[in-house]
Amino acid sequence: MIAWTGRKTVEGVAYAADILFLGFLAFKELFSPARRGRGEASRIIVRQILFTGVDALPVVGALALMLGLIVIIQAGLALPQVGAGEFLAHIVVAALVRELGPLLTAFIVVWRSGTAMCTELGNMRVGQEIDAIEAMGISVVRFLVMPRMVGTIVALTCLTVYFDLVAIIGGFLVAKVTLTIPFLVYLEDIGRALSVTDVLITVVKSALFGLVIAVICCHHGLAVVGSTTEVPQQNARAMLNTVAACLVLDILVSVGFYVR
Repeated sequence: MIAWTGRKTVEGVAYAADILFLGFLAFKELFSPARRGRGEASRIIVRQILFTGVDALPVVGALALMLGLIVIIQAGLALPQVGAGEFLAHIVVAALVRELGPLLTAFIVVWRSGTAMCTELGNMRVGQEIDAIEAMGISVVRFLVMPRMVGTIVALTCLTVYFDLVAIIGGFLVAKVTLTIPFLVYLEDIGRALSVTDVLITVVKSALFGLVIAVICCHHGLAVVGSTTEVPQQNARAMLNTVAACLVLDILVSVGFYVR
């Protein structure tokens, strides 16, 4: 038991070190002054933003609308019964903006774009395309990892803001049939409850989630050795590890900013 625990601990530390090193190399390539390959990298970033962000708008919007509807209806009906109806905006900000918005948007990106990244790079490794890129002297991190990282960070941040807006405004408009709160009063309460710190933390969480999703999924895609059967295995590991990492980061950021 002790040997197993020690072995797993060593493996976990080595895995975290590999992820951090890959992220460091990606950021190093992002700020590298070299001009070679910048045009192609920019095109990959744009394609990643379109796939991860624009194409996911219907799914994110539908989920945000339904979740906002549920939270607003439940809070709007339950709080007045205990004399706390004025806290509806605070509940909405705490539940949707601070926590559920960044987390659920990140989960959608993991299941949709993260798996696609891991599968694409895994198939490229099996097809020896990555070996060919390396043989031509092209940096795999610069050409494959860095553009996906940047595109995922930008797309996830924008998707989170979109999620929050749809959940807060759209959810209330749909829930208006059961609530008696005027819309303008609701917006004023949201404006008072929502602080600059809440917006900043939402953006920070989204950027960190995008970074973690891209780096972990790219790491597992590149970890495929030479068999097609490894692709779904690495895909499953990437999903589990990414979700766990996002939850840990969410806890650390929330505790760091809100717990005094």
